[in-house]
Amino acid sequence: MKTDRVPEEICKPEAGKPSLSLPCTRRQTLIWGGASIIGLSNMGTVFAQGTDRPLIIMEKAQGMVIADPVLCVGCGRCELACTEFNDGKASPSLSRIKVDRNLNFGPLGAATWREGHGNLGDGLIVQDLCKQCPHPVPCANICPENAIILSPANNTRIVDQEKCTGCKICLRACPWEMISYDPDSRKATKCHLCHGKPKCVEACPAGSLSYVSWYDLTGRTAYRNPNPAILPPQRSLSCQECHLPGQAQNVRQISAMIRGALRGGRSAVADGIGFKWIDMAGAILVPLAIGSVLVHAVLRKVVKR
Repeated sequence: MKTDRVPEEICKPEAGKPSLSLPCTRRQTLIWGGASIIGLSNMGTVFAQGTDRPLIIMEKAQGMVIADPVLCVGCGRCELACTEFNDGKASPSLSRIKVDRNLNFGPLGAATWREGHGNLGDGLIVQDLCKQCPHPVPCANICPENAIILSPANNTRIVDQEKCTGCKICLRACPWEMISYDPDSRKATKCHLCHGKPKCVEACPAGSLSYVSWYDLTGRTAYRNPNPAILPPQRSLSCQECHLPGQAQNVRQISAMIRGALRGGRSAVADGIGFKWIDMAGAILVPLAIGSVLVHAVLRKVVKR
């Protein structure tokens, strides 16, 4: 059976016109591009199947306490006010604001004489406070009892004393070691902003503490604990349910990461739980696929003219 041959003059480019050999038709490009996008979009859901403990997504807190170390005199009244209001006893070790542990040597611990922060360094007293972390919240996501929940008053992250078993896993999960453990009650505890009226702010005689609207400080403060507890794999996989390719959130995150790298700063976006290769694929490969389809269509029109 003979097949009809295409006349050679049709295959030859006309004089004065560009010669472009496109091995793939526009229809094939659309098919492969669409299949790739659908496959990438479904991959996150497939990976997340079978996860029995999904990540806990929390709304942003409505407020937070910030500190000015320059004004702090290290009197410790904020710690006493915190524990007297929340625990009914004066116990700085249980305080939700941490000053005493940084009093002499600062948050980095003992250093060479007269170096670093603290009374035995440069005299700067550094107050440690809960950042009221945005999603993903490390302490909430790692708690096996789901005992860290949102406060109905101001969306702060609080420890449900009825659910808490005192396992101390959340203490290791916090990069800034801001969760306390009460040996008497055998429960964990953390800052909840005293229902919107922080007692530490009211008790500070130097005015170094302020109660303000929430904003993200997690990427601006160095970790006190460089090796926090690792999130269980079954929970980290469930990130894929939210971080599907092509989402605007992923595009914004990667754009912020690239801008931070170009400016010479450190971007905290890539360190966040849930930043996976699928995010990069969604934010970069999908737009490239769409762009290639458009370029291919333009080139075919140029060739046909």
